[in-house]
Amino acid sequence: MRVLIVHNQLWAHYKSRLFSEINRSLREKEPESDFLVVQIALFEASRSVMQNDDTVRYEYPYQVLFDRALDSVAFGERRKALFAAFRSYKPTVLNITGYFDWAQVLLMFYARMKGVKVVISSESSSMDHNRSAIKEAIKKFIVNRANAFFCFGKSSAVYLENLGVKPDDIAVRNAAVIDEEFIKTQYDQAKEKVTPDTNIRRFIYVGRLAPEKNLELMLHAFSKFRDENWELLLVGDGPSRALLENLANELDINAKVQFAGGFPWYQVPDWLAKSDVLILPSKSEPWGLVVNEAMVCGMPVIVSSTCGCAEDLVRNRVNGFSFDPEKQSGLETAMDFFVRYPDNIALMGKESLKLIAPFSSGKVALQMVKCYQKLEQSK
Repeated sequence: MRVLIVHNQLWAHYKSRLFSEINRSLREKEPESDFLVVQIALFEASRSVMQNDDTVRYEYPYQVLFDRALDSVAFGERRKALFAAFRSYKPTVLNITGYFDWAQVLLMFYARMKGVKVVISSESSSMDHNRSAIKEAIKKFIVNRANAFFCFGKSSAVYLENLGVKPDDIAVRNAAVIDEEFIKTQYDQAKEKVTPDTNIRRFIYVGRLAPEKNLELMLHAFSKFRDENWELLLVGDGPSRALLENLANELDINAKVQFAGGFPWYQVPDWLAKSDVLILPSKSEPWGLVVNEAMVCGMPVIVSSTCGCAEDLVRNRVNGFSFDPEKQSGLETAMDFFVRYPDNIALMGKESLKLIAPFSSGKVALQMVKCYQKLEQSK
């Protein structure tokens, strides 16, 4: 068996953890197999600050096609390089990243002509973007050329089923993984250094400070608790920072709101260790991996219902709350619960640990390997 995965960018650390786990599982289950990840480029231009600095290293065989930003690689370049890599490697199983890149779609059609089994990894859900009948028909045609599918969670699986994919062809429904071992270790080490302050609790947001993240609504909701012993911590940077800082001043909550700035992913656990409850209020979010990060650290979460992870990872009044991102009152109610009943924070955090367990990178990688094996045996 020769497995070839096509991925967009090298500097995607959680995918690197998953690829490392796939490589390890293949060595154990199929020692005679070969495995290669073709990375189209180094990074997306909008995320160039997240580039790899070798602080955390992952081991798996890969090839980078273009030593620059993904956004700068034209369709013709991608198509030519991907076809060349395919012909050189001669895979028996091809795993492509989604169905939005026409270079990968054409490679999928070519692979099927050559008798190669194809897996599509999909993160999309019906909530991602506005849909048109024509686009949905094209996607339906594309996805039904594949043999199997890996989905981030329930929302992406249901979307594929609505496009005509058979439920049995969805081999993995929980592919939204992080480097849970590293995150938890860093969190535990940071927690040991934090001096407990029983008088102060903190809500935390981690991510870009951008309009689609719905952070103005979060600040307005938090302002209702300005007289409580709670603070709000925002970890991240982006185009909305100045606007949000001004809004905090206008709402007279600037003394209780901290804008920490942006930090690399491996430093996020240090901030989680100083906090109690994660909030992700986004208007739209394909998934929201920061929710995984908080949950593996044993934290309760408050998540917008339009985030892809909400259906899989949030159980109301069990490990947190989901809310309508258009209704500030829903977020206020969720925040008020923790303000009123802080003793529930630890209990709900334990439930987060249970709910996140199926999203272990090792478990998911093993499911993927079993799918590759099944496809190989079906030839």
